[in-house]
Amino acid sequence: MLTALDILQQTFGYATFRAPQKEIMETAIAGKDALVLMPTGGGKSLCYQIPALARPGCGIVISPLIALMQDQVSAMRELGVRASYLNSTQDSHTAFEVERALLEGELDLLYIAPERLTQKRMLDLLARSNIALFAIDEAHCVSQWGHDFRADYLQLSLLHEQFPNVPRIALTATADEQTRNEIVARLRLEEAAQFVVGFDRPNIRYRIGLKHNARQQLLQFLKAEHPDHAGIVYCLSRKKTEETASWLTTQGFTALPYHAGLSAELRAAHQARFLREDTVIMVATIAFGMGIDKPDVRFVAHLDLPKTIEAYYQETGRAGRDGEPADAWMIYGLQDVIKLRQMMQGSQGNEQHKRIEQHRLNAMLGLCEITSCRRQTLLQYFGETYPEPCGNCDSCLEPAQTWEATEACRMALSAVARTGERFGVNHLIDVLKGKETDKIWQFDHHHLPTFGVGDALDNNQWRSVFRQLVGRGLLSVDLEGYGALQLQEKCRPLLKGEVTIALRKDQKQKIAKRQTKTALPDDINVSLWEALRDCRRELAEEQGVPPYVIFHDSTLVEMCSMVPKTLNDFAELSGVGERKLHKYCEQFLAAIRQAEREYLE
Repeated sequence: MLTALDILQQTFGYATFRAPQKEIMETAIAGKDALVLMPTGGGKSLCYQIPALARPGCGIVISPLIALMQDQVSAMRELGVRASYLNSTQDSHTAFEVERALLEGELDLLYIAPERLTQKRMLDLLARSNIALFAIDEAHCVSQWGHDFRADYLQLSLLHEQFPNVPRIALTATADEQTRNEIVARLRLEEAAQFVVGFDRPNIRYRIGLKHNARQQLLQFLKAEHPDHAGIVYCLSRKKTEETASWLTTQGFTALPYHAGLSAELRAAHQARFLREDTVIMVATIAFGMGIDKPDVRFVAHLDLPKTIEAYYQETGRAGRDGEPADAWMIYGLQDVIKLRQMMQGSQGNEQHKRIEQHRLNAMLGLCEITSCRRQTLLQYFGETYPEPCGNCDSCLEPAQTWEATEACRMALSAVARTGERFGVNHLIDVLKGKETDKIWQFDHHHLPTFGVGDALDNNQWRSVFRQLVGRGLLSVDLEGYGALQLQEKCRPLLKGEVTIALRKDQKQKIAKRQTKTALPDDINVSLWEALRDCRRELAEEQGVPPYVIFHDSTLVEMCSMVPKTLNDFAELSGVGERKLHKYCEQFLAAIRQAEREYLE
């Protein structure tokens, strides 16, 4: 019987485990349950793939996105793993053949959507099969507080009830303590070993700025830093995704929309292009992303504020899965906050749910408004400490300037109080600036002590003051009162002059140094690098799989450095297992020889 290490080396082509992969695998192989929290790109998939191969029977993987199953299965088959899937896209004959293969022990891995797994017919089939383990991917979907809530996940406790002797491994890239506790409760994982790996993604550069001309800001960012890179642009609404994708196309980019309102066929087609082409930009709502395993996504951009830090972390984590430099870029404004709060108020959740979501949104806004290291604050949210400023976020690279804003904040709070906490930002600014509008006259606000006291600041500066007061929880937005600002108890010391306050100066985002597609060594043979990429692209097209399924960029870089000449040399490369060694060695060695001949000529 092969050990986990044997399978890692022979099938996947890696020499050693990352911590704590070995311990997780040993837990599952021993037949025990496990809950795994590991950052995106941390190697979660191996934690169930290898135990499924080490144990007798077939590993059942519950995956939430049908459209991704094909690529996941293709990647496994490239490694020589007997993998398949069952979902609603298959005809009855194909599904029957997969079911037959499962019953006869001809499969190592089977991917199933939760909607199918919970059907009686599927459960009966599993009961007649030899099951190695159950892997529940994207396990945070069981949480009603999570941004990716999937009702079918709530039924997955039946695995514990109907298959008590089959180990389960639940995996997610993000879950705060509350969500983690809910995963345990809903999946009946009270006895499961928990593995929480650090949430830090050091290769991601976090940058957050104010929204003033969203399209032009995005265009400037893309042209200056990522003109030919794959990336994701997140928008809050379906309409905005389509409009942004269309506009980016007119600007010379390959941009595709993705949201739940598109047909399943079109979503699948756009997703396939994103996974298989090098420079596609996906413009999407949060409907896109779970399970995305494209390693060379060089940026994730947010044109609107995410609802929670969890959502932000999950979405930005889709960048730089290969460990190379990547950008998490975002712009936001107070209107984003108001829109999100309106959406929360209109949700179907109970009052407790709404309170929790409000708290999470406030935490997200707080991350935007801080002047200290973003990474420290982000990790602190997940219960981690980061001892020193990271040096790879905008706050560290370009420390925010602050200004003494005590008097301005007291004026703003006083204007809110004296107008009866019934008005939004625009009217309050008019009061402070002393503008004689019809609305000012209608409510006699030109007689207020605060009328005209704020002429020293312009409209944008006052907007910044109000936004930061909301961000710090000194003001709140009354959604039923059409966005009226209201005082919060914690503002009283400031109003009374008992404390002082400094606010962040609003600055336009600066253009950062352009990120390279892959961090290539200075002495690399660029011609050889391009030749290997061409070889990989041709093989990927022949196989009908994304290029990274053949080999990751890191393996190609290693080829350039080592320049293998023989089969034995090729076998020493990271990411080259036995199957890929015999399948692709000759093609790549031939590409290397040809590149060397051309170099000498």
